[in-house]
Amino acid sequence: MKENVVAKEILQNIGGKENIKSMEHCATRLRLILKDKGKINEKAIEEIDGVKGQFFAAAQYQIILGTGFVNKVYEVLAKENSDLATGNNKEEAYSQMTTLQKISRIFGDVFVPIIPVLVATGLFMGLRGLIQNLGIEMNPNFILFTQVLTDTAFAFLPALVAWSTMKKFGGTPVIGIVIGLMLVSPSLPNAYAVAAGAATPINLSIFGLIIPVVGYQGSVLPALVLGIIAAKTQKALKKVVPDVLDLIVTPFITLLFSMIVGLLIVGPIMHNAEQLIFGAIKGFMSLPFGLGGLVIGGVHQLIVVTGVHHALNALEVELLASTGKDAFNAMITCGIVAQGAAALAVAFKTKDKKKRSLYISSAIPAFLGITEPAIFGVNLRFIKPFAFGCVGGAVGGMIAAILKLAGTGMGITALPGMLLYSNNTSNLISYIIVNAVAMAVAFCLTYFFFKVEE
Repeated sequence: MKENVVAKEILQNIGGKENIKSMEHCATRLRLILKDKGKINEKAIEEIDGVKGQFFAAAQYQIILGTGFVNKVYEVLAKENSDLATGNNKEEAYSQMTTLQKISRIFGDVFVPIIPVLVATGLFMGLRGLIQNLGIEMNPNFILFTQVLTDTAFAFLPALVAWSTMKKFGGTPVIGIVIGLMLVSPSLPNAYAVAAGAATPINLSIFGLIIPVVGYQGSVLPALVLGIIAAKTQKALKKVVPDVLDLIVTPFITLLFSMIVGLLIVGPIMHNAEQLIFGAIKGFMSLPFGLGGLVIGGVHQLIVVTGVHHALNALEVELLASTGKDAFNAMITCGIVAQGAAALAVAFKTKDKKKRSLYISSAIPAFLGITEPAIFGVNLRFIKPFAFGCVGGAVGGMIAAILKLAGTGMGITALPGMLLYSNNTSNLISYIIVNAVAMAVAFCLTYFFFKVEE
């Protein structure tokens, strides 16, 4: 079977199984932590029938095999070398990362688990808007139920973030949920009501210092930092609290300490920091003449190449929580489809049938929101197509910013991303236009200014 042949040839060209520390796979790539990178025969691996590209990123050697097929190859390798599949690939990779990559990985590990919920929420908001725009009357109770479905995740967003953070840092996830819920407790003045002037903060006087206490609805950083502190606190307590008292004492002290620190110290500090950081980013995105969108659409895929793009998940979550829309999604989707169009142009100019088929199969996932096969399998190998893809993304991102285009959710882009813009007919048309422009610019530049010999 093909997967057996591919697995065998991969092992032969990476120095054998004895050169692998651990392995795992994602949706499209086999991810390996290797002992000696010098044993890799990169050219031979790229020539394997079934391999769409290979590269190093986030301290891992990643071989692009495509959706579905990567699972089969991994199963063959794991079956024959079960000891490799039991290794802690994430920890191995983390130890070899730069500081920036480590920070990005932390954001990714915290926010990626909650993205599916936010994706579903955004899709339902888009579909509800589409139905309403079609003039279909809906029962008020039905609308109420849809609002429960779409608004709950954002109303209790700190609970989701604190839960995921506690899980990431080795704490008890359910304690994280309670800590997150404390930050949005109904007993505290609602942050949105305070901002609108409909409520006032609770002013606590501690040693002559007045500390305003409010809820943290829609906040990300307070829950993230407090989750880390709570996890560290719980692990420290477990070392000193006797086992017979651990079940009662450890959770109690962890929750008490987290509440005090969270509401009086971490919450106010991180909330202000969050407003400054995300406020500056929002300001940049709103620059006149679409300049912010031009930069974001142009450099996003460069950030993907470095492997630190997961840190941007926090921005998208905060945008949705504070504004109800994600303008960042509209800007980056242009860069994604543009890379696919550039790879497609390379395929059309390639006379070798085998290579053309490989390039086309690498380009298609980009139109579904996955650019790695197109970038690492085609565009970066020739440099110019990647640069032209970035130009296409910049043009599309600029138009998206000028049109103030924004989705109702996050996590999906390109063709599936159309669902996030279906709440409004003009939004959907604008989304199609900006993506079409980005694709056209990238395709034409690559087709007319790139030579296959390069």
